[in-house]
Amino acid sequence: MLNIVLVEPEIPNNTGNIGRLCVGTESRLHLIHPLGFLINDKNLKRSGLDYWVHLDVTEYKNVDEWIATIPDLSRVFLFSSHAEKSYLENDFQDGDWLVFGKESVGLSKEVLDRFENHLTIPMSKLIRSFNIANSVAFVVGEAKRQLNLKV
Repeated sequence: MLNIVLVEPEIPNNTGNIGRLCVGTESRLHLIHPLGFLINDKNLKRSGLDYWVHLDVTEYKNVDEWIATIPDLSRVFLFSSHAEKSYLENDFQDGDWLVFGKESVGLSKEVLDRFENHLTIPMSKLIRSFNIANSVAFVVGEAKRQLNLKV
């Protein structure tokens, strides 16, 4: 099972969409506060549809509380448009932690500095970033592809 981590997500529709993706891919969702919305926000429920009740989700007060739960910090992968290594060059394993930052600014320098594994999603120079829900879908799709090949 993959662990999808959203650090301070701001847009409920994106989080709902990612929650739905997690249910469909049997991944866990981890939400690190502060959130830019209430967890019962109608937009969150609309984009997550009736799947939200099936979601394996954990909320954390802050990054430190989340980090304390990780058994192997070497299996944490942070996604940043500033990273040099593509997620397509990475070997994913069952139980990996895939970490995405808030929609407006991504992951903070403080969070990035706490981990060594930084990955990026290749994209045209015409854009700064992909939508977070799309980014999570790209990475989860590749990780699941690799995991299914290793079975």
